[in-house]
Formats: sequence, C-alpha cells, structure tokens
Amino acid sequence: MLRVGLFILTNILVVATVGIILSLLGIPMHMNQGGYSFEMLIIFCSVWGFAGSFISLAMSKFMAKRMYPMTEISENDPNYGWVAQSVSNYAKLSGIKKPEVYIYNSNEVNAFATGPSRNNSMVAVSAGLIHTMSRDEAEGVIGHEVAHIANGDMVTMALVQGVVNAFVMILSRLAAMAISNAMRSEDDEGPGLGYFAQTMLVVVLDIVFGLLAIPITMWFSRFREYRADAGSARLAGREKMIAALRKLQQSTKMVDNSNPNMSAFKISSGTTMAEIFSSHPTLEKRIHALQSRSNI
Repeated sequence: MLRVGLFILTNILVVATVGIILSLLGIPMHMNQGGYSFEMLIIFCSVWGFAGSFISLAMSKFMAKRMYPMTEISENDPNYGWVAQSVSNYAKLSGIKKPEVYIYNSNEVNAFATGPSRNNSMVAVSAGLIHTMSRDEAEGVIGHEVAHIANGDMVTMALVQGVVNAFVMILSRLAAMAISNAMRSEDDEGPGLGYFAQTMLVVVLDIVFGLLAIPITMWFSRFREYRADAGSARLAGREKMIAALRKLQQSTKMVDNSNPNMSAFKISSGTTMAEIFSSHPTLEKRIHALQSRSNI
C-alpha cells in the first residue's frame, strides 16, 4: 500500500478545507462560463496552493508532537544529555539555532527533524534508536537530522509542495469545468452540473490529483535524503553515517509501519518495490552514494 507522509496528507486536507471554506464564504472556487479568467485562475490557485503548503509547514512541530508522547531532553539529562549536546554541537557547526530535542517512547529505530524554519525546529529520536545503536551510529543519525534543518529542507519541501498544489488546483478546476460543459447539451445554456455539484467535484478532484502528484514530492524527498547524508558525513563523520545506515539495514524489521502517516518522518523507508512512492532511497543506494563521494 501507498504510505503517504503526514506533511502531504495534512497539505491535501488543508487545500480541500480551504476550498470548502471559500465556497461557504461565497468566493468562486471553480471556473465557469461567467467566471474568472485563466489568468485569475492561476493567481487564485497559486495563492491558495502555497497557503495550504505553508499552513502544513507551520503545523509540522505541533503535529509531530501529537504522534507520540515526547519528553524534552536537556544537555544536563543524566541518561540522554549527550543527544542534546550532539544536536547543539552540530547546530553550532551549521550556523543555526539549536533545535528542541526530544525522545519518544517507541521500539522502532527512528529519528526525525521538522519545524517551520531553520531557527524554529525540533529533533526527535526514538528510544529504540538510542538502545539499538552505538553512540557513534546515533551521532551519525543526529547529524543527518540537523543537516536536514541546516539545508532548509522543510521550507524547500513546502515550496515544492506549493508549486504542486497550484498545478493540482488548476487542473482540478479545468477538469471540473470540462466535465460540467460536457454534461450540458448543445442547445442548453444552463449551468451544467450546477454550482454545488461542481464545487463538490472540485474538492474531490483536488484530493485525487493531490494523491496522483505524490511521486513528484517523493522524488524531492529522496533527493534531500542524499544531501542530509552528506551533511551528516561533514558534521559527524562519514564513517559514523555509513555505520548508522548499516545498522538501519539490520533493523528494518523493527521499524513500526503500522502508522503510515509517520513515513515522512522516518530515517529510512525500508525496501520497497515501488520506490517512486517512497520518501527515502534504499539504504544500499545511500551507502553507495556516501562511499563514492570524494568531497566530504
């Protein structure tokens, strides 16, 4: 089954909700013969497409903290203080504000970073990762997550998703108008589907086209994983990052796949026959990419 990332699911729902709210406010959300021009359609869809994406981004920390009960870690913590210290050190090397650091209770070997900006972010590690990996391996993973933040991956993901949203919204409205016109007979000058039916069709098409566009955002997600691996190699050391990836190869069976909404937050996606829908490259490809890089 297709595992859809929390960010993308939230984004699609936000776009659909925005459309419903606009409809309730009496603001036209679809094209018709007496409606707005194609130029206005582009402006309309661009504004609300990016709004949906950046609302999702703004909600990212809040949503992440609701996925699992989390405990914030300080550098003085007797058990996990070294995790916060590693995050702090890598943040300083990257020139960003120290992210909030959390541990959450899960047996899966996982960590993730999220937040609306480079200086307003969080890093979370699972108890399973801390107890399964050596400190060197865990530091490789922590470097990977801090690199995500330093690279501005959350913002660039939102920009990519915003562009995708705009195209999705344009296509759904053009398709709804075409379907409405097709249902109108040659001598019929009526409204075709009618305002309410066409509005509901636009909402459905927003969701359908949004799901069909997932491979585009997944491609960018895989690209940023390679960049974050390279960033960790610079921050923590190449061997630590490679060791972490190799440990993940041994631990893929321990990854909790029962909640598909968490796939966007995972350090790896395991092996998949449909990599086009995967948010992460295979671990083998990531190890090979690190081993073949000569500029780290």
